[in-house]
Amino acid sequence: MIAKAPQNLFDPLFARGPDPWHFEGSWYEARKRDLLLASLPRPRYASVFEPGCAGGFVSEQLAQRCDRLLAWDGSRRAVAYAADRLKPHAHAEAAHGWVPDQWPDGHFDLIVLGELLYYLTERDIERLAQRCRTTLLASGPEATVLACHWLHPFEGFPLGGARVHAILHEQLQIPRVAQWHDADFGLELWSADPQSTAQREGRRD
Repeated sequence: MIAKAPQNLFDPLFARGPDPWHFEGSWYEARKRDLLLASLPRPRYASVFEPGCAGGFVSEQLAQRCDRLLAWDGSRRAVAYAADRLKPHAHAEAAHGWVPDQWPDGHFDLIVLGELLYYLTERDIERLAQRCRTTLLASGPEATVLACHWLHPFEGFPLGGARVHAILHEQLQIPRVAQWHDADFGLELWSADPQSTAQREGRRD
């Protein structure tokens, strides 16, 4: 269980700069972002919610695939860095917020949960999944949740990526339409529309 408030947990990391996990210049991180974006079953989304956006490295890519992006983080320093990265995208906003205790108003047809869930308790992951499910059911048949997490254990956070995805799947109760696991991270998609991209295009060969 995490004893510290989210901003107290992450602000010291972001005091070092916008990239405490060394995303910039990492082929591992660049490849992971590319796989995440390529896994999305639709080319564009009306409205995207990305809680736990950190410095906005994924956010700036998501902004190119949607008409509206809301990126949240529990660290105010991270929000400032993400907002700066999103300046070229007038339809994208970075704001301070922490799920599941807080949740934005409005509908979202894509929710992206990247490297976030193992910082929560099992009960909070369940609550988050329920909030996602409520949003999806209100957002129409195209609504999608994407989760991507590190699979290796790390000190202080006993819930690994495989476990948090299992909890999410149990609680969402909507079809899981894609999975990718390698030695380091897992990526999974759930969608109210179980059709594949080829099926939607009517492709038969």
